[in-house]
Amino acid sequence: MPSDPSTWPSLDALAAQERELTLPSLTEDTAYEIGTSAARAAREGQLPISIGLWRGDHQLFHCGLAGSTRDNDVWLRRKGRVVMRFEHSSIYLARLCHDEGFTLADRFALPASEYAAAGGAFPLRVAGAGVVGWFGVSGLPQLEDHEFVVGVLTRHLGDLRARGPR
Repeated sequence: MPSDPSTWPSLDALAAQERELTLPSLTEDTAYEIGTSAARAAREGQLPISIGLWRGDHQLFHCGLAGSTRDNDVWLRRKGRVVMRFEHSSIYLARLCHDEGFTLADRFALPASEYAAAGGAFPLRVAGAGVVGWFGVSGLPQLEDHEFVVGVLTRHLGDLRARGPR
């Protein structure tokens, strides 16, 4: 995976991805489905990640897999704060900071100890409501964290479409 942010997807592509991955709702059951799907995929791939899903300030799902550490949990929360502050994925902000040559501390006076513009946290948009939470992982290189989250959300939405209306 490319580690140079200039080789990552463009801001337009990342914003389109965020719009496309809109949920019909975010209930506790939805959080459990997404979270357990992520944990299952991570276990199959033997990925040393922490997984978190939040609605507002309420954590609905958390899982720390073998090889993950407390630092992964700290990074996860820092990335999630970026999502809730800017309503964009944390990789979108990482790319924006890279492209425009600023840090969140410089531009917005956000402390690096609390906010991380690094890939891995994704906004949870609900149709008709906007961003209501976030879903993320930490433990892999940041583009891989982002792609893992996008893959889980893409599969979840595909499963919902395949099931049809309830």
